[in-house]
Order: sequence, then C-alpha cells, then structure tokens
Amino acid sequence: MGTDDTGPVEVEGTGTFPTDGLYDSAVTWKVECRYANGLKMVYADQGQVAHGVKFIGTDGWVYVHRGAITAEPKSLLTTAIGPNEVHLYDSPDHHANFIHCVKTRRRTICPVEVAHRSVTVCHLTNICLWLGRKVRWDPAAEHFINDPEAERHVSRALRSPWRL
Repeated sequence: MGTDDTGPVEVEGTGTFPTDGLYDSAVTWKVECRYANGLKMVYADQGQVAHGVKFIGTDGWVYVHRGAITAEPKSLLTTAIGPNEVHLYDSPDHHANFIHCVKTRRRTICPVEVAHRSVTVCHLTNICLWLGRKVRWDPAAEHFINDPEAERHVSRALRSPWRL
C-alpha cells in the first residue's frame, strides 16, 4: 500500500462492547481508515468480513487468507509482475526469515518500524471506537490533531516505581 512509514490521517467507525464479563474489547466493529494518499482501508470483524485481506483496485480485486488466494477477474492470479512494478518481499517461513536476517544482516519481512506502524492502526481504531466518533491523526508526529480527549488514550500513567 506504500504506507509502511506512515499511518491513517482519519479513522471512523462503529463497534459494540460487552456489557458484562471479563472482557472490555469490542466484539463487533467496522472501521474505515483514510490515508493522506487517498487510500481507504476497511477494518472489520469476521462477522462482517471473512477472515483475510481483500485488495480492491481499478482492474479488480484479490482476496488472501491463510491457505488460499482468489481474485476477480481470475486472470489477476496469473498476470506477470513486470520488472519495474512493485514486488513484495517473499517469505514462506517468517521464523526462518528472521534467523536468516540475523545471520546476513538483511532486513526482515516485517521490520520493527513497520510492525509499529501496523499496530498503531489497531490502537487508533480502538480509540475511535471507545470515543464513538471520528478521530484525526498526524502520522508524522504520532499525535491526534486538536483532540485532547483522544490524546489521553495514547499512553497511561505508569505504576510506581516505573517511570520514563
């Protein structure tokens, strides 16, 4: 998506939370994340969207989940990727990739910086759902834009004796 070094600029959606029991995480959700480059990503629970990821483009769509890949039109699955087009990092075994990269000093399939940006999306969607409204985010500064209420959810007070 070309967003490894950034994040969404707006997050908006709805969700439901349990009213009793041990858990306080959303049990249903559908959230739209909008990026500065115009990309829209929909993040939803399995009740609304089958488990996996669906990429929708101008020429069709590709749906991937663990163990299968489908597309419409089917020809997208056999289309050759040209030498000047985007080629994704190929790693059929993430554990072996990590060991290989430790030995060779090569960059792993998911560097910590990319993992940080990926999990930030999850935190932003939770904050949006907790507040029940759209939030605006500055991915460069990693702060909410003019939103002290949302900003309070970015960190929490540390228990003594821990401090930063």
